[in-house]
Amino acid sequence: MSTEHHPQDIAVRFTAARAAGQSLPAYPGTLPATLAEAYATQAAAIARWPDAVAGWKVARVNPAFATQFPEERLIGPAFAPNVHRVAAGGTATCPVFEGGFAAVEAEVVIVVAQDAPAGKADWTADTVLPFVKSMHIGVEVASSPLATLNDLGPGAVISDFGNNWGVVVGAEIANWRELETIDVETFIDGQSVGTGKVAIKPGPLGALAFTLNKRAQQGTILKAGDVISTGMITGVHDIRAGQQSRHVFAGAGEVNVRITKAGAAAA
Repeated sequence: MSTEHHPQDIAVRFTAARAAGQSLPAYPGTLPATLAEAYATQAAAIARWPDAVAGWKVARVNPAFATQFPEERLIGPAFAPNVHRVAAGGTATCPVFEGGFAAVEAEVVIVVAQDAPAGKADWTADTVLPFVKSMHIGVEVASSPLATLNDLGPGAVISDFGNNWGVVVGAEIANWRELETIDVETFIDGQSVGTGKVAIKPGPLGALAFTLNKRAQQGTILKAGDVISTGMITGVHDIRAGQQSRHVFAGAGEVNVRITKAGAAAA
């Protein structure tokens, strides 16, 4: 194994595994040691993937890694075929990589209202309101060909599409401007696996601000219609093909997800 970090080589291995619907036995190279290395690998993988980026997942950086990766959050791309919009009472069908990492996370999803101005990278939770077209209850389906991806830390997670393989956009939270918090509970196969409370301003709005700033720093922008999955609320819940999850947002509805096995991508 190389003693150096080669973004292109790692991107080739991860994207090939994803395209084939296969797992990986180990991280395919030397782990990224910095945010710059991790995002360089992510960019190389995005360039190799044929689908358009339709949004971004956002997650907190584990405090245990804060010194090495000194940003409060991280982002990863959500590709157009992996954005699933479901009506109230509907169920999204989402694939995961058998033998890899697979989890569901209840999240608030923001749809971006307008293209961001280029180069502006000082957004805050107080200034991003013009970019919120709508706010929705939703789910991130996190999945990677590498089962240990999350355990390896933010560098690994960032490098492999942020560990994202689905964003489920559920019913709109029409009154989100009047809410301070929403209580949320996640069930898998009918069993409660986690509860939590999301605070709208520091949570979803803070995640949107971070994403606007990060993309500006990367030399590009968020675009109207992009979806932003803003971070887990009830926890990261392991799941496998054949299982179903239900995510209940008090006063706002629920989102249902059916998990299937990822197969080879269409040619």
